[in-house]
Amino acid sequence: MRPVIIAANWKMNTTPADAGSLAVTIAAASRAPDVIRVICPPYLSLAAVRDAVTEEGIDVGAQNVHHELAGAYTGEISAPMLAGLATWVILGHSERRRDALESDALINRKLARALESGLRPIVCVGEQLADRDAGRAEDVVAAQVRGCLAGLDAAALADGGLVIAYEPVWAIGTGRTASAADAGAMSEAIRRVVAEVASPELAAAVPVLYGGSVTSANIAEFLAEPSIDGALVGGASLKPAEMAGLVGQASITAAARAAAQAG
Repeated sequence: MRPVIIAANWKMNTTPADAGSLAVTIAAASRAPDVIRVICPPYLSLAAVRDAVTEEGIDVGAQNVHHELAGAYTGEISAPMLAGLATWVILGHSERRRDALESDALINRKLARALESGLRPIVCVGEQLADRDAGRAEDVVAAQVRGCLAGLDAAALADGGLVIAYEPVWAIGTGRTASAADAGAMSEAIRRVVAEVASPELAAAVPVLYGGSVTSANIAEFLAEPSIDGALVGGASLKPAEMAGLVGQASITAAARAAAQAG
């Protein structure tokens, strides 16, 4: 059974002075042993969050990583630098694609570095509103998945715990969300591409998260889709009550899926 994951992307919010206390509050409000919880704070707050949640069963992730292991890249952070600070990393978030002009080829190189360094990757894919309106959303996302996974060994992707997050770009920070049915259909489309470029076994095992203005009020409809295995949460992840609701619903889903599999 695929795990149910709630990953918090704090983006450019919090400081080392307040990140730890926020993480502790979220951890206490959202305990659920059957849900994988991940907090991805800014680089400067990684140590504070790590120290705060060491005993709380929450994993820590970085929001990005460089595509080289070392070198003359001023202001960048490499995968080896994250050792001991994070065990997960977000790759190819739509804001990185937009603001840093990250391509699928570059994200592919970052994914390779993450796998080599033992960081569990959350690879983000998603279409613009114009793509969906033109009926090419699935083609765009399929091309992103192919580009991001190109040339990487299926066993390495499986061993590295690949996670894919579907984030329709037009639903991020806008208050709009994709319909649960559309997100579920896209998750299935993503798995078809993973089966094509990697292996059917990996396609069946890879968790697919939904990301796009997800909150405690709408998470249940997305988790009702069998192909969706959790959420990559933005703004709501900074609010302990929201995280409690998100993880609580994820826990209900995880229990129901486990019961269905056992029965």
